[in-house]
Amino acid sequence: MNDEWLIYRGVGEPHDGIDALPGPPPWRDFDGGPAAEPADGAAGEGGGGPGAGGAGGAAGEGGDQGPDGNVARRLGAHRQAAEAHRPEPEELEAINAALYLRRPLLVTGYPGTGKSTLAHAVAHELKLGRVLRWPVVSRTVLQEGLYRYDAIARLQDVQIAGGGAAAAGASGIGKYIRLGPLGTALLPTARPRVLLIDELDKSDIDLPNDLLNVLEEGEFTLPELERVADTEPEVRVLTDDGAKVTVRDGRVRCRAFPFIVLTSNGERDFPAALLRRCIQLKLGQPGEKRLATMVRAHLGEEAARLGADLIREFLSRSRTELVAADQLLNAIYLTHYAAPPTREDLADLLIQRLDRPR
Repeated sequence: MNDEWLIYRGVGEPHDGIDALPGPPPWRDFDGGPAAEPADGAAGEGGGGPGAGGAGGAAGEGGDQGPDGNVARRLGAHRQAAEAHRPEPEELEAINAALYLRRPLLVTGYPGTGKSTLAHAVAHELKLGRVLRWPVVSRTVLQEGLYRYDAIARLQDVQIAGGGAAAAGASGIGKYIRLGPLGTALLPTARPRVLLIDELDKSDIDLPNDLLNVLEEGEFTLPELERVADTEPEVRVLTDDGAKVTVRDGRVRCRAFPFIVLTSNGERDFPAALLRRCIQLKLGQPGEKRLATMVRAHLGEEAARLGADLIREFLSRSRTELVAADQLLNAIYLTHYAAPPTREDLADLLIQRLDRPR
């Protein structure tokens, strides 16, 4: 495989390859700005290359947008020992296609195949800061991902202050607004943020369609701020990182389109309009080499060696049963402290088939 074009290489070692990313295709070029200025090590720091743009949008400062503190938990405390294993070529191609084309990556696969971990791996290697995570449930609506406005708290503060227009103005609408993960990802940073929209197939039937316009246009408005734009054109609000940013004229528009990973367990079909806006990647069950690498990354070389029999048993069962890799990790970790026959009993207890009739 000719990998000279790859920005994300799957090597695990952080590098500045994102600065070599060419400009976007004309239909995915966004002009939000001026550029937000997040804190140390965050997306938006360094490199004006990808998606540098013009006026209108938001600018910010402060907050925790530095390197993701969950790296060891997500990628493994012993990940350096496993970095010799690279992702499959089709994974690298899909991830880099999403980076080049500024399109979301829709990752489908059984539970435990590493769909969510992929977002953390890209953020870690390309030094794109903390992964913004939006977990989806059946009640999730688009606005929760964009921003939250606490109108009740504002009303209570106005009443406590004595009511009236003067009190309402003094209350400062910005302190009652916080951008969600998607809203924060769309701030005009020079480097893309990484956003994980987890388990989209768990959503209400309307959410995939509601996402279409935001994913296509790379922007959204806050009606509460648009209504006061004549008197307060600039309003400072909180982000999902806890940073303060200034939103101008009630509108947020991205500069570098975020690297968005949408995950699905394959439990439902998505509308064609969403599929054509995404790069699609289907992850199969991991093989023996990949499972051993996963165990090595999380539990170390000795655990991978001593757990080789459990890995083989897991692979054998995975041919006819739905089992997840995190079950294997649990089993190898716990059986490290037990001796036969308890060891085998514990492994059977922890690796239960997920598709058995209830």
